[in-house]
Amino acid sequence: MAAYEVEVSRTAERQLRKLPRADRERVARTMLALADDPFPRGTRKLTGYDDVYRVRVGRYRILYSADGGKLVIIILKIGHRREVYRK
Repeated sequence: MAAYEVEVSRTAERQLRKLPRADRERVARTMLALADDPFPRGTRKLTGYDDVYRVRVGRYRILYSADGGKLVIIILKIGHRREVYRK
């Protein structure tokens, strides 16, 4: 299976920089791991969206979109579990 390309939105990049260092490293490792396995164990599809998924990393959530046709994963948002789902 070919590896996906991971793209990070500007919003997600800013949110990642604001995280504490230890959490930032764990989240970054998980983001890179999505290239090999875009739907790891525990991934959920968000209701109300066509192709948006979330993966848990401790207290934080990574919201991303996976396009299987182009083999691209776009990281949309990163944040604490109580805040990441707000619009």
